[in-house]
Amino acid sequence: MQTIQTYHDAFVTYLNTFVKPKEPKALYEPIHYILQLGGKRLRPILTLMTAEIFECDFEKAMDAALSVEVFHNFSLVHDDIMDAAPLRRGQDTVHTKWDVNTAILSGDAMLIMAYQLFENYKPDTFRGLAKLFSKTALEVCEGQQYDVDFETRDDVSIAEYLKMIEFKTAVLVGAAMKMGAIVAEASEACQEAIYDFGKNLGIAFQLQDDYLDAFGDPSTFGKQVGGDIIENKKTFLYIKAIEFSNTSDRRQLEHLYGVNPTDNYDKIEAIKQLFVSSGAAEATKQEIYAYTEKAFSVLDQLKISETSKSALRQFGNDLMKRDV
Repeated sequence: MQTIQTYHDAFVTYLNTFVKPKEPKALYEPIHYILQLGGKRLRPILTLMTAEIFECDFEKAMDAALSVEVFHNFSLVHDDIMDAAPLRRGQDTVHTKWDVNTAILSGDAMLIMAYQLFENYKPDTFRGLAKLFSKTALEVCEGQQYDVDFETRDDVSIAEYLKMIEFKTAVLVGAAMKMGAIVAEASEACQEAIYDFGKNLGIAFQLQDDYLDAFGDPSTFGKQVGGDIIENKKTFLYIKAIEFSNTSDRRQLEHLYGVNPTDNYDKIEAIKQLFVSSGAAEATKQEIYAYTEKAFSVLDQLKISETSKSALRQFGNDLMKRDV
């Protein structure tokens, strides 16, 4: 197996061949812009890694990996419009740099381009990739709608929240890995097992993101620490804090989530203290660990080398120890 950096560098090199100038510029320049903003490239790296785990040259999975990355960025373009977000990875969002209509159309084109990349595979592989992609894309839309619905609800349960992040975030991680297995022509059982591994790791990843949003290091996190608190998002931390708090603390937390002060520092610090004192912060860390272990348990079902299993465990552990 290659190193994560090798997969990353090979993918970025391939991505750069994909974002060549094209007419009409008003359609394609925003696409090139969002794809070259950087990011962890987690999903395409997983596609390439998985292909090689199943004894396939990872280069053969490059178009599948690119499809995953193009789709992921398409979803970010449209999410940023819905959230009226001014920044993405520290730079202007597409709809801010251009306008909303341009962002919608360029996003639509990205979705089509993601499908087109499957045309480079033989019919059976194309069919498997396209079927998985369609299912995953629809689930991501469902997850986004759940997220929107939760903004106006005060009774979101832990089960509902976990379902939302599974659909909005985790299924694409699972799909990225399964695509690598499809390209490698792994057995159906292995394809499903590696999907479950990725999905559970994806849930752990999003829970970790929730935790870091509140308790991450501002110098390394890459986003504004406390952003979810400022936006009054009902994350796992919030739902658990509501569940665990006494009446007085629960009322204080609900009050803080109902105000939007000019200076958010005091609000953020007060809420973080409630997350810690209620036990919600510790419960979130335990849930991250539980889903990571759930992912690792899937590895026992996979007929791959012990070296590959160790690499997947190491990748998962590194992901859960991140501070960005």
